[in-house]
Amino acid sequence: MIPAAFEYLRPRSLEEAVACLLQREPGTAAILAGGMSLIPAMKLRLARPATLVDIVRLRGLAGIVRSAEHLRIGALTTHAALGGAPELARYPVFAETAGVVADPQIRHRGTLGGSLAYAHPAADWPAVFLALQGEAQLFGPQGRRSVPAEDFFTGIFETTIGAGEILTEIRFPSVRERSGAAYSRMCLQASGMALVGVAAQIMLDAEGRIDHASIGVTGVNAVPFRARSLEMRLRGVLPAAAALRDLCATGIPEAEPLSDPHAAADYRLQMLRIHAERALGRAFERARAAVPGLGYSAPVTRDGEPVVRP
Repeated sequence: MIPAAFEYLRPRSLEEAVACLLQREPGTAAILAGGMSLIPAMKLRLARPATLVDIVRLRGLAGIVRSAEHLRIGALTTHAALGGAPELARYPVFAETAGVVADPQIRHRGTLGGSLAYAHPAADWPAVFLALQGEAQLFGPQGRRSVPAEDFFTGIFETTIGAGEILTEIRFPSVRERSGAAYSRMCLQASGMALVGVAAQIMLDAEGRIDHASIGVTGVNAVPFRARSLEMRLRGVLPAAAALRDLCATGIPEAEPLSDPHAAADYRLQMLRIHAERALGRAFERARAAVPGLGYSAPVTRDGEPVVRP
């Protein structure tokens, strides 16, 4: 499998990269970062960009910075780096998600920004991006702008990134007290992608009830989405296993599941309920562990068995 001929450019600055994109016809140039999705698509000639703009060596687009207000992750930060970064010790959901992305080769070459920008409907990171209420930082001909996670994905393989714009950084609110997040998925064995993936973040009040929840879902609809209806039902709930199970079983109206050779729509809905429950259970365990003395005497269980913590 050989890709079609293309022009290869390696700009020396972000501004030069934007200029390279603007000098080509719209839709004919593609950004090359990790290339773990783009290159296979080019080899199959599912993607045929006339120009590749390689930004891998641009300084400042990789790395993790924590501040009192934000967690900032450069778009070129690899999955492997996210899995082992000491700066993310208080965010175990990143290591949890990075550890299930494809295989070691892809984890060491593929990037967080590349995964989000490619917008594959079964990618893992979009669910985390949504649940942690991230923001995409874009740089383009009009300068810099920020796009909330909920507005970022616009269709299958489509995002709000405009002509000449480059995703430079992903920003998340700093971890809050009494909060925890987790990711749970069912994997497609052949591709390593998510048949269903659910990321959940919850924040507890002083009594240990859910004060706020945010849930991101991937692999179900054509576009990753927030499960707003379930988030609303969770408010004020004491997150015992039975309560979480019942709430997840009630359904998620935002789900418009795909039906394809991998799974029927009804099966995806059932897996969505199961993995929503699992993600919420682990998120609660992490939130509770961060606040000793909430008064619980036993861990959250599922069907009589303790929830397994990664």
